[in-house]
Amino acid sequence: MSQELNHLLHEAAKGRMSRREFVGRAGALGVSAAMAGTLLSTAARADTPKKGGTLRAGVQGGDSTDTLDPALAASPAPFLINSTWGETLVEVSEKNVVSMRLAEEVSSSPDATQWMFKIRKGVKYHNGAVMTPDDVVATLKRHTDEKSKSGALGIVKGIKDMKVDGDTVTLTLSGPNADLPFLMADYHLIIQPGGGADKPTAGIGTGPYKISSFEPGVRCAFEKHADYWDADRGHADAVEIFIINDNTARTAAVQSGQVHMIDRVDPKIVDLLKGVSGVSIKSAAGRGHYVFIMECNKPPFDNNDLRMALKLSINRKEMLEKILGGLGSIGNDFPINAAYPLFDETIPQREYDAAAATAAYKKSGHDGSPILLQVAPGAFPGAVEAAQLFVQSANAAGIPLQVKLEPDDGYWTNVWNVAPFCASYWGGRPVQDQMYSTAYQSTADWNDTKFVNKRFDELLLAARGELDQTKRKAEYSEMANLVRDTGGVIVPMFNDFVEAVSDTVGGWRVDGGQEFMNGKALQKCWLNA
Repeated sequence: MSQELNHLLHEAAKGRMSRREFVGRAGALGVSAAMAGTLLSTAARADTPKKGGTLRAGVQGGDSTDTLDPALAASPAPFLINSTWGETLVEVSEKNVVSMRLAEEVSSSPDATQWMFKIRKGVKYHNGAVMTPDDVVATLKRHTDEKSKSGALGIVKGIKDMKVDGDTVTLTLSGPNADLPFLMADYHLIIQPGGGADKPTAGIGTGPYKISSFEPGVRCAFEKHADYWDADRGHADAVEIFIINDNTARTAAVQSGQVHMIDRVDPKIVDLLKGVSGVSIKSAAGRGHYVFIMECNKPPFDNNDLRMALKLSINRKEMLEKILGGLGSIGNDFPINAAYPLFDETIPQREYDAAAATAAYKKSGHDGSPILLQVAPGAFPGAVEAAQLFVQSANAAGIPLQVKLEPDDGYWTNVWNVAPFCASYWGGRPVQDQMYSTAYQSTADWNDTKFVNKRFDELLLAARGELDQTKRKAEYSEMANLVRDTGGVIVPMFNDFVEAVSDTVGGWRVDGGQEFMNGKALQKCWLNA
């Protein structure tokens, strides 16, 4: 069945298209009226949630150091686990609009310096306690503490004051921010009892499933939260998440039916899996990107000529084709692509230029000693092979780049945000401000390139409060060029999220926000058989 026909079926089954319109448009694709009617009836039945069973996922990117503290989630496994038991004030839908969750209304002052969130009443935590507006304030305050090491620190630092007035939480900002509701959807900002101040790793939230057992780096099991407030989520009786870092083992798990869905399908076997009975490939283009990150404050990467030499010595087109099999797009050394509002499409694409890379390397005055790039197989799909391609193209330009292979276990604790040059990935964020605030603002805890630029920080604050979209786009463009030309990030490619899902799973939606339907696959999906 064609992708276009699948899309028509989905839209019609969800009531967004009349039966007559569906039959007409299906006919244009060569489908008879009788067959179109049968397909629509089948799709409508399949799109009706079924209750019961145990829904299982196999996920990459977990290790023995993982924790249930949402502030510290930094890889796919903790992201999916926390997204299954926890909830935020709002979410960003697959159509990139803010939808209400633990907040049922959001409003702001005309200048966007004050935001009011009306908190949903009667929502119960897994321990039976009722969520309160005070919990919301306590949660946000915990993430403003630098000791929390929160991935959302760069977001919440802009909040000057928080107060509770009845059912409403009012956030007063140090400056205007038209994107604040999008920022409150950040997956670190899960609302916890007392803000999680006493025990941030308790794993107690308001989500449809509560944790029954947790083995870091191995498995997390959930049971249904009997007092869950939203009947449209949490269809299974139980959920299990298995940490399967090995690509071959993860693929075998979905083929054998051990799990119903897996993430990060190796692009090299996508075509093979497409021929497997009972398994479908789900691909979503979005804002996720694979990176090689240099810490700008550590030698030899404190030399911008050397950083530029490395940026010029990577063959992005070759890497996209050989590593992703075309399931993505070429990067340009800043973390924004056309999936973002206000993207500047006029910024020149950086190309592989061995001669320019050689000249920049010589200008840097580097002593010729090996430049080590630390990589683990789980840094991103094909990370080791991508690093090897990088070595080949850099060596051809006279740059002594070498790969140092690291184990997956402990990589996100011992290497990422620690080593001066390593492989990593970013899932992207709904808006430019959030991406830049999380990873490029000089004070951000997750500024993994240690990029510090006064002008960039000034532009970030200015763009955050700029309501004129033309001016705002120009500010974002200047920021992009600063990161591209003086920063420590190499962005060779933006990746599609490629997952394999059992045909017994219902409710799957294409969502380019993050992996596993922006982390909500286990909350929203069900088992048809």
